Amino acid sequence: MAEGSATPAITRGQVLGVTLGNGLEFYDFLVFSFFAVQIGQCFFPATDPNSSLLLALATFGAGFLTRPLGAFVIGGLGDRVGRRPMMLLSFAMIGLSTLGVAITPSYGAIGIAAPIAVIVFRLVQGFALGGEVGTSTAFLAEAAPAAKRGWYVSMQLASQGASTLLAGLIGVLLASVMTDSALSSWGWRIAMAVGAATAPVGLILRRTLPETLHPVESANRPPRLKSYASVAIFAFLMLLSGTIATYVLNYMTTFAKATLGMSSGVALGATVAVGLGGLIGAALGGLLADAHGRRPWMIWPMLAGTLCVMPSFWLLTSYRTATTLYAVSFVMRALLSVATTSAFIAVTESLPKRVRSGALSVIYAVAISIFGGSTQFVIAWLTMATRNPLAPAWYMFAATIVGLIAMAFATESAPVKTAGRENI
Repeated sequence: MAEGSATPAITRGQVLGVTLGNGLEFYDFLVFSFFAVQIGQCFFPATDPNSSLLLALATFGAGFLTRPLGAFVIGGLGDRVGRRPMMLLSFAMIGLSTLGVAITPSYGAIGIAAPIAVIVFRLVQGFALGGEVGTSTAFLAEAAPAAKRGWYVSMQLASQGASTLLAGLIGVLLASVMTDSALSSWGWRIAMAVGAATAPVGLILRRTLPETLHPVESANRPPRLKSYASVAIFAFLMLLSGTIATYVLNYMTTFAKATLGMSSGVALGATVAVGLGGLIGAALGGLLADAHGRRPWMIWPMLAGTLCVMPSFWLLTSYRTATTLYAVSFVMRALLSVATTSAFIAVTESLPKRVRSGALSVIYAVAISIFGGSTQFVIAWLTMATRNPLAPAWYMFAATIVGLIAMAFATESAPVKTAGRENI
């Protein structure tokens, strides 16, 4: 019998509550990146625009510093007191911190207190999001029927794509009705405030969720690390690869504006393309992984994505048009989302339930903190230092190679391929 068999069936509305809540949290977290140029001008004024951008990206990266701590605390408590209360806690924290960023006065109004306040709020956001991924993913895997486990878990990554899409649409809308100076001065705050305003909705939706971790399970002794060490190593390498690729693609808006010289309206359209590609790719990855197994839908899309990296960026830098920008952003994001979603499903169902929330949170947070927190700063610096617009492509290409190698050694975990064996 599956470990989660005693969990009451959940409704579509409750599944939506988990995925919508997670998507809204990622919207709040990622919108800071999409408006990095404008936020840099507001909180980090400098005579050199590149210095202002680097300071803003460094502040974005500060949000990753507290992810491992949040993963250890919130994710660990998710394995002891339950998934539901920790999902409520993380959502409330990220909503409040996002509101804080939205209402913090500019450097011109309060001086050095402005960037300090923004950094503190980013640290709180990172702490909350560090524990969110493991608890919500564990919940989705444990609440799902075995035959639909891939689809349920894929909603975790699909919601991230949806949040990227929403951020991009709001950005394009704001850019279309505002001048660049208005967008830099206060327009970006509207996008942040939209995310904060959704916090009460997310809390209401999550309050109705059942608990998937039962007292008898939380009282069991945790398994030794060596019993799932190989899964942890695979997860780290896969997340390393996926994180770098994700944040290179999320950087497309800043890259298009700061490096390719495109307008804010055109550049923010890249976020829409990336979000749409992530949403479609993740959902497709979940469906295909349920139908045919996890492993083939890790390897082949990742191989195709790896082979596309350099030609795609060459096209983008050679033909600096909106069409090229959107096509490259969509195709690359869709291919890599199919692959990383299938791999993420395999990791989730291969981890023991007693440590699933904490282990997944910590592994995810460490990989994201090291590589997600540094990627956009690194590629911005590399582009400036080398004066080569292909610098982000080389960094992304190396990352996808690492992910492809890790996936080649992965074992199959899907029930459809393991004679009905349950891992949940």
